[in-house]
Amino acid sequence: MHRGKSAAVALAATAALVGTAGLAQADGGAPASSPTATPSADAKGGDGKRDGGKGKRGKGGKVTGDGAKGLCKRAPKIDKRLERALKRLRGPETRRGSIDRVKKRIENAKKAGHTEVATFLNDRLKFRKALVPTLEKRQKDLAKVQKFCIAQQNGTSS
Repeated sequence: MHRGKSAAVALAATAALVGTAGLAQADGGAPASSPTATPSADAKGGDGKRDGGKGKRGKGGKVTGDGAKGLCKRAPKIDKRLERALKRLRGPETRRGSIDRVKKRIENAKKAGHTEVATFLNDRLKFRKALVPTLEKRQKDLAKVQKFCIAQQNGTSS
């Protein structure tokens, strides 16, 4: 009963809003919040962002830089995060999140006759195994980026 009332109220509110907008257009009058009443992003001289358009964007919101400076700044943290993730995945069966732990859980589920749980965990195992080469590739790519950052003074030189 409560859901029916809520739906009816929502429908009535929507109809009221649509109805008033339709009347305003039919009269030729402008709705209460017309575009001329509020300054637009162009009138402010920016792209409507909070930073006042001071980011690395050109006219029309097109990206003008490659973000090298920011990436060089974040690279050490990214490297630590990749190391932690790989260490966790390669850890022993006592380590939460490790591949060996999921294998052990699959064994236990099969022994208990829980085939649905074993199937679910097997899919999780496949994903974690596939994640290792992806993270290793990212590490190699990040090492190249860090060499670039050192050569280019943290991405600031052109």
